[in-house]
Amino acid sequence: MIEHISRRSSVAVDVGGVTVGGGAPVVVQSMTNTDTADVAATVRQVIELARAGSELVRVTVNTEAAMAALPAIRERLDAQGVAVPLVGDFHFNGHRLVSKYPHSVAALAKLRINPGNVGRGSKRDEQFAALIEAAIDHGKPVRIGVNWGSLDQALLARLMDENAALPKPRPVEAVMREALIRSALESAEAAEKLGLPHDRIIISCKVSGVQPLIAVYRDLAARCDYPLHLGLTEAGMGVKGIVASSAALAVLLQEGIGDTIRISLTPEPGAPRTEEVRVAQELLQAMGLRDFMPQVVACPGCGRTTSTFFQELARDIQNYLRAQMPAWRKRYPGVEGLTVAVMGCVVNGPGESKHADIGISLPGTGERPVAPVYVDGEKTVTLKGETIAEDFQAIIEDYVARRFGGA
Repeated sequence: MIEHISRRSSVAVDVGGVTVGGGAPVVVQSMTNTDTADVAATVRQVIELARAGSELVRVTVNTEAAMAALPAIRERLDAQGVAVPLVGDFHFNGHRLVSKYPHSVAALAKLRINPGNVGRGSKRDEQFAALIEAAIDHGKPVRIGVNWGSLDQALLARLMDENAALPKPRPVEAVMREALIRSALESAEAAEKLGLPHDRIIISCKVSGVQPLIAVYRDLAARCDYPLHLGLTEAGMGVKGIVASSAALAVLLQEGIGDTIRISLTPEPGAPRTEEVRVAQELLQAMGLRDFMPQVVACPGCGRTTSTFFQELARDIQNYLRAQMPAWRKRYPGVEGLTVAVMGCVVNGPGESKHADIGISLPGTGERPVAPVYVDGEKTVTLKGETIAEDFQAIIEDYVARRFGGA
C-alpha cells in the first residue's frame, strides 16, 4: 500500500467518545436537514445517517424550539441504542440559546461556532465568550468553523487595508484566504484565553472552490496543530458535488491533512441524506485510509461484453454485500477489507480475478459459456449453466465464514 504523508494533528479531541485527531482514523460526519424542533423527524434522520456509517451527526440549532428539543432527541436515540454523538450548529443567536437552555448543551457532544456569525462590533467578543463558556461549563469541545460565505467582514476589511498599503499588494483571493485562516486561529486563541483547553478545539476553513480549499488547508496545517475538519462547502448536486469534493479532499488527505470529513452534497428533492455518508466512506476507502465495505471490482464493458449479465451480477453482488454488512461487521471482524472481482471477458478477467480475494471471469461475446472462479489467486472451480449467480454468492458466503469467522 502507498504510504501517506503524516501531517495529521497529534492533538486528540474527544467528541462524545469519538476521537478526532491524535492519530485516530479520519472520522466521517454528516448533517441533518430536518427542522430540529421536529423531534421525530430529526431522530429518524439521525438514525438513518448513523446506520449508514456517519460517526458524528450535526444538527441545526437556530431557534428556542430547536434548542429545547435536543434533550428529547438525545434520549430517543439512546433508547434505540444509537449512540452517535450530536453536534450543535450555532449561528447568530447561539449565545442566547446556550444561556437560556443549559440542559440542552449537555445533550450535545460538540458545539460548532462560526466566528463570522457570532456577533458584530462591540457585542462580538461578549457573545463569542458566552458560547465558549457554555462549552467549558459542560466539558464540550468546539469546532471553530469559518466559511468564506460568512467571513468576518471587519477582519477582512482590516486585512484588505493592510494589503493595499503594501508596496506590492497581494491578489484579493490570497487576502481572503488569509482572512479565513486568521479568523479561525485568532478565534481559537481567544477561546483558549477564556479557558477552553487546547485539546477541545477543532478548526475548519471552508470554501466552495477546489483549488482555494487545497491552498487554505495547506497553509492552515502548517500554522497550527489543531485537528482539522475538511469539507468543500456548497459542493453542489450529484456528480458535480461528488467529483469536486473528492478532487479537493483526496489531495489533502494524501498529504496527511484532515482528521474528520464531511461531503456537503445538495440532495435531490426527496432523496436520502445518506448519500453524503457513502461518498465520504468511498473516498476514504479509495484512498486506502479506512475500510468500510467489501469492494467490488468490475469492468466497464465493451464490444466484447454485449450481454448485460456481468453488469447485473456486479450490481447484485454489490447490493448483497451491502445488505450483509450489518450482520457481518459483528460476526466477521476485518470483512470490510474483502475484494470481489466481477469481470466480463477474458481480456482482464482472469488477471483481475486473481488480484481480488474472490473473482469470477464471465464469458464475453463469442467466448465459451463458462466462468472460472479464483479464490486467493488460485482457480478453484468453473461455473456453468443458469445458476452462476447463486453459485458465486454461495462461494462468497463460504469464503467469508472461513476467512473471517475465526478472527
